[in-house]
Amino acid sequence: MTHAPLIAILPGDGIGPEVTAQARRVLEALGLGLAFEEAPVGGAAYRAAGHPLPPETLSLARRADAILFGAVGDPDFDGLERALRPEQAILGLRKSLALFANLRPARLFPGLEDASALRPEIARAIDLVIVRELTGDVYFGDKGRGITHTGLREGHDLMRYDEVEVARIARVGFETAMKRKRRLVSVDKANVLETSQLWREIVEEVARDFPEVELAHMYVDNAAMQLVRAPQNFDVIVTGNLFGDILSDQASMCVGSIGMLPSASLDQHGKGLYEPIHGSAPDIAGAGKANPCAAILSAAMMLRHSFGMSEPADRIERAVAAVLAQGKRTADLGGDCATGAMGDAIVAAL
Repeated sequence: MTHAPLIAILPGDGIGPEVTAQARRVLEALGLGLAFEEAPVGGAAYRAAGHPLPPETLSLARRADAILFGAVGDPDFDGLERALRPEQAILGLRKSLALFANLRPARLFPGLEDASALRPEIARAIDLVIVRELTGDVYFGDKGRGITHTGLREGHDLMRYDEVEVARIARVGFETAMKRKRRLVSVDKANVLETSQLWREIVEEVARDFPEVELAHMYVDNAAMQLVRAPQNFDVIVTGNLFGDILSDQASMCVGSIGMLPSASLDQHGKGLYEPIHGSAPDIAGAGKANPCAAILSAAMMLRHSFGMSEPADRIERAVAAVLAQGKRTADLGGDCATGAMGDAIVAAL
């Protein structure tokens, strides 16, 4: 890369601007020569330009080497047609940029055992990655509303995957497992869904290229139970869009707070969109209560996956761990540390 890496910052709605501001501070403090450019997205973009993903924002996302995303969602726009709602911005970015692979690590930082919904001895052992497919499934399948022949209102959403879509996300799952403990659990609902039967067949085929990885299959309802019963048994989970959305949020509460979980959404070439998974939280927007750790950890993932900068990524993660070890906590973790104060402490810890 001959030019300064360009990071598109898309703060979005609610607490998105607050947490991305802290993540940018941390990146700037590292002195890596990164360039930043900001654009509106979600409800903020609808207010400014009449669309949640304006052409200028999409153009910036395409030009950038990586994207740091805040959150979208604004109850003021719940009455809009689906295509104009803030949440369509993130779906549009995933589809337009072919961001098909979502990596969501979940591990408990020392000192946060009491914040977990699980017993401390169980929570302490959590260290896993959920690999979620992002551009298929019911989120992008045919959908609609209608009236039955008896006059009842009905809705439908089509769950669909083809073999190429399954194979490429399965490969990401196996490759991730190869860098960790070489254990992969594929989660589906093959006892009920035809889509999941295809999923399982293709995962088995891809597994032949990774004989070093121990592969297991698990139904999604059992996986949800095992995540709270024995989460230490998981290392890497690969699953579809819908199941991955649910399981990754469940994993966040196992490690203490949804405010602690980062994510990366990657294309086939390493370009990615990085975002905290916590959403826009409009009820606390502007109150200084948001936890910026997930956004800051997302920035660390960006350095590692899109730019190959492992050492500064490690520094960020160590700084977050050090601040938590000092006992600093935002409201979601039972403390009273403000968003900016948490950012100050992490910058200082660098």
